[in-house]
Amino acid sequence: MVQPPLRPRKTAMLVAQRIVADIHERGNTVGERLPPERVMLDEYAVGRGTLRESLRFLELQGVISLRPGPGGGPVVEQPDASSLATALTLLLQFENAPFRTIAEARTGLEPMMARLAAERIDDTALAQLASSVEAMHDGLDDQHVFLAENKRFHDIIAHGSGNAMFGYLVDALLGILDGSAIGIDYPQVRRTAVHKAHLRIYQAIATRDPQASAEAMAHHIEEYVKYAERKFPDVLAAPITWTHLGTV
Repeated sequence: MVQPPLRPRKTAMLVAQRIVADIHERGNTVGERLPPERVMLDEYAVGRGTLRESLRFLELQGVISLRPGPGGGPVVEQPDASSLATALTLLLQFENAPFRTIAEARTGLEPMMARLAAERIDDTALAQLASSVEAMHDGLDDQHVFLAENKRFHDIIAHGSGNAMFGYLVDALLGILDGSAIGIDYPQVRRTAVHKAHLRIYQAIATRDPQASAEAMAHHIEEYVKYAERKFPDVLAAPITWTHLGTV
């Protein structure tokens, strides 16, 4: 059977890839402006519509921002996990995957991150981890503080693992499985239990014990899943939808 020819990649996408390559080649840093439109039109030999489509795509991916007015134009930004969370959410929604999918992924991934963090985390990040544990303790009466510190704690460990992939994955997964957005509540007794779990994980990482760190994290995530399954089974069974995506 004769296969149909592959479609060539869209010109706007190819231009977007060239723009990113040029950003790296020039060594542009966050906040720096890219060349003005007239220069980019000549450099990439495309029409205004194609160039603007390329820039709009890069803006959606968080690579640049488009500032209006005189002296504006494309400005280099640091991409975050929001576009990854959106992509994952859409993929999972079209698979009719339940929120339990994210909880199971965390069960498998986060102990490995804690193990690596025990080996690789630097002193600055370790101090940030201690600060998060302390801030959660001081703010146990405030669920907003609790949720913010819960996310920060897991973010620090993920990035402290020394594996950039893990950092972005945890950002994305926590953005999708935002308990406050999908209906999981954390009463005072549960917040206290989470704080104690975070303290145990921090202590294991601080002593540079990979095995203890992985085990403490595994126990913490397993307890979270058990709590959610016992108290909010309908939430975990509900299909993931883009409308429920939390703020990453």
